Amino acid sequence: MMHWFRRLMPREERFFEMFDRHAATISRGAEELRRMLDGGEAVARHFPAVLAAEDEADAITREVVQAVRRTFVTPFDRGDIQALIGRMDDTLDQMKKAAKAIRFFELTEFGDEYRQMGDAISRCAKLLAEVVPLLSQISPNASRIAILCEQIRNVEGEADEVHDRGVTELFRHTAPDQVLRFIAAREVFDLLEKVVDRFDDAANEIESIVVEHV
Repeated sequence: MMHWFRRLMPREERFFEMFDRHAATISRGAEELRRMLDGGEAVARHFPAVLAAEDEADAITREVVQAVRRTFVTPFDRGDIQALIGRMDDTLDQMKKAAKAIRFFELTEFGDEYRQMGDAISRCAKLLAEVVPLLSQISPNASRIAILCEQIRNVEGEADEVHDRGVTELFRHTAPDQVLRFIAAREVFDLLEKVVDRFDDAANEIESIVVEHV
């Protein structure tokens, strides 16, 4: 009787499609942010695209939240759905903060460590875009999901090392009369590292969902 009743209730079959679209938007934002770190004219050229990706991701997040509210049958726990899309959205929110800081401080030249941080962000975005579609069939994909989440965690660890090394180099090559410049550059470096941290948070959320369903 309960099975029959549930079949009559409103269903939302598009959660995974929305997750996939969000992950693709994250990848696009990550690529645009990476291109900003090439410096020069690339900063102004790619900045609007980062903001556009963040706006699009926010719209998808709202779609997911509204779908949760109107749907009786969801693919997994409602709280998990909202937590996952929230953690995913945090990655682009943090990218937007980093991009805006670059523009605000008028930075147009970046050392190798900045580009390495950008590469780490791009790698995490690609890994997330690969793992998210696997959630539509959690049990058979559990092992692959675990591997991809661990790879995100490894990138996060590498990014920490790049950050520390980059800040040290930044300090060594900043003249005493350029303290404000150092503070601005350090702030951007910290924000880039936090983007990678947000990907780690998303991976942790995915792993917690897998644990509940396998």
